[in-house]
Amino acid sequence: MTDENNKDRDKWNSHYVSASNTPLTDGPSLVLSEYSHILPVTGAALDLACGFGSNAIFLAKHGLETHAWDISDVAISKLINEAEVSVLDIQTEVRDVVSNPPSENSFDVIVVSRFLDRNITTALIKALKPNGLIFYQTFIVDKSNGAGPTNPDYLLKTNELLNMFQSLTVRVYREEGLLGDTAKGFRGEAMLVAQK
Repeated sequence: MTDENNKDRDKWNSHYVSASNTPLTDGPSLVLSEYSHILPVTGAALDLACGFGSNAIFLAKHGLETHAWDISDVAISKLINEAEVSVLDIQTEVRDVVSNPPSENSFDVIVVSRFLDRNITTALIKALKPNGLIFYQTFIVDKSNGAGPTNPDYLLKTNELLNMFQSLTVRVYREEGLLGDTAKGFRGEAMLVAQK
């Protein structure tokens, strides 16, 4: 691992240690829970940069062969414990997904939630099997609240998520920005479901 990788791992380990007493009650990301009816019945799924793995738990309960990767061994350790308690088969891996993204044609479903590294977009598209689906949800620049990062490198510009996956068939896209009553609706994030 490079010094930069170690710095990222240490940063996220510190984050997850401070959150380690939090029960996994958040549930899956909204894009996954609202559109779970379009998930395949069988196949391999990846929760990329999974954190504590609420998306992975949801995918495993759906019956998919589920993999969960994160740079934080603290987060992965908590997910392993949760999977054992819930008697779920989740293949976990401590993995820097930026320097080591998924291989080509390896997953039927990829879920990315509140993680953004534009450099791996092409790798994610290639990692989908034919007809595979990507469920993506993360923070945008046009936020009406203080949620999420402040660094613009980790915030989507208007319609950027849509453009990142323009080679795929878009099945769902939602980004409300700052229109209308910003106290209501789906704010501060964009979501996409797209098919290869």
